[in-house]
Amino acid sequence: MKLFLQRAVGPLACNCYVVGDEATRHALVIDPGGDADELAAFIKQEELVVTALVATHAHFDHIIAAERLRALTGAPFMLHDADRPLLDWMQESGRLFLGIELPPPPEVDTAATEGQHLVAGSLELEVVHTPGHSPGSISLISSEAVFSGDTLFAGSIGRTDLPGGDARALVGAVRSKLFSLDESLPVYPGHGPMTTLGAERAHNPFVGDDASF
Repeated sequence: MKLFLQRAVGPLACNCYVVGDEATRHALVIDPGGDADELAAFIKQEELVVTALVATHAHFDHIIAAERLRALTGAPFMLHDADRPLLDWMQESGRLFLGIELPPPPEVDTAATEGQHLVAGSLELEVVHTPGHSPGSISLISSEAVFSGDTLFAGSIGRTDLPGGDARALVGAVRSKLFSLDESLPVYPGHGPMTTLGAERAHNPFVGDDASF
């Protein structure tokens, strides 16, 4: 796995990842939350072939650049079906939370489904449904890394007080689907610094071994 780019983008500093296979230059773009033209320029400069744009969930800060990048790269946009209704609220959410006008929501080309493998050259990321932050939140998992979106952060978890949020579902998903993996796996979250599954299981006050939830 080659992490070509990790960049905080957009008004809420969403972590966007460009990850793939160095030999073939095939890549996936995870959470295109802003700076579409800059991301497109990087993709062109690195001579990458984007096989898919994937959102870990449909909150606006993770998809602002999706439609623009979809047009610039020709890559399909993928989202879990359970989050499709949130797309209708994208522009209203921008006005409500930030007082800004956002572009129209992206067209979803392909559903991201549980157990699906997303391929970019030799890289395969498995789609794992980890609801709670939103109904259709997913994590993307390989033998080398976990891309957790807003499900799991370093020392925290995603908020669950937004429409469709479910704290019990989030905690259950992390404990059953993520903490069952190799604890040495690095976790690349939707915001903030990277961590490891072992560190979060040991110390995360919301989902760790000593958490009371």
